[in-house]
Order: sequence, then C-alpha cells, then structure tokens
Amino acid sequence: MPLNTPILLTWLRVALIPLVVGVFYLPESVMPMFDRGLASTCIFVVAAATDWFDGFLARRWNETSAFGAFLDPVADKLMVAGALLVLVQLDRVNAAVAFIIIGREIAISALREWMAQLGASKSVAVSSIGKIKTAAQMTAIPMLLYYDTLFGLIDTRIWGQWLLAVAAVLTVWSMFYYLKKAWPLIKQYSGHLP
Repeated sequence: MPLNTPILLTWLRVALIPLVVGVFYLPESVMPMFDRGLASTCIFVVAAATDWFDGFLARRWNETSAFGAFLDPVADKLMVAGALLVLVQLDRVNAAVAFIIIGREIAISALREWMAQLGASKSVAVSSIGKIKTAAQMTAIPMLLYYDTLFGLIDTRIWGQWLLAVAAVLTVWSMFYYLKKAWPLIKQYSGHLP
C-alpha cells in the first residue's frame, strides 16, 4: 500500500467519521446540544475539505495510485452515510431520503466496480449531475448537523432540508444517467452472469 500525503489525508477523513457521529453521544453535561451540532459541523467540514485537498495534491504532485482511487470514494461514502444515519436518528432527515442517497451510492459503486472489471469504467465516469448532487449534499449535511441560525441570518434547518431534497432528486437522476450509460453492457453481459 502506497503511503503519501494524499492517502494520509484520505485516512484522516476516515478517522474523522466516528467523531462526526460520536459528538452526539456525549453526555449533556459534557457538551450541550448546540455545541455538539457546531462541533460535528466543524469536523464534517474539515473532513470534506480533505476530500478536495487530497485529490488536488495527488494530481499536483503526481501521487495518484490505484489504492488512493479506491479509498477516496469509500471514505466519501462512509462520511455521508455516517452523517445521514445520525441525522435520521436526530429526526432531522427522513429515513426514505437517507435510504435513497445511501442506496444509490452503493448501487453506483457496484456498477462502477463491475464496469471497471470490463475495462469500461469511463462509461460511468463522474458526470456534471453527480458533481452538482455532491455539492448540494455536502452543503446540506453540515447545515443539518448545525441545525440552528447561522450568523443570525441563515436558518440552516430550512436550507439544509431544501438542499438535501435537491440532492435526493439529483441522486435519482444521476443514478438513471449512469444506468443509461451502462445499459448496452448490462444487456450484453446479463446473459452471462451466474
């Protein structure tokens, strides 16, 4: 396994996931609910920043690797799934919305893995719809973790709910987009699957 700065940043993101979740399980005497939301939001934002930064450094320093390409999306999906599960438990996100987002991530990851085995991974490369979905999702989640008024102006509860609804719609849309791109190969190989 290669060990370089981009991969270390990805591992840091994986290590931060339990902290995003864990602060909500601290006793009230240790940390009031508002402070938990603020702490979880800050940790999530730092973790999300490592996602951008590790990719930037890997490309800039030419330190891309097969292991980094594998670990990066896994860390992203774990981070989103962990945060969504906490938000469902806190009754800030509907379980159906969380299921749509997490289910799509699992389905598209499996599709990408299968397409890579066929040597056709470029057919399901990240699209602009997927990028917009990710931006909406990665903005909505910290807002819902914070769950208060920001700077006395922005009600993160309302904005977070709206952005997550947009992310859920784009999640379904992008899933159908990827399935459509992969459909010729799915038809071709479906008769040969065990």
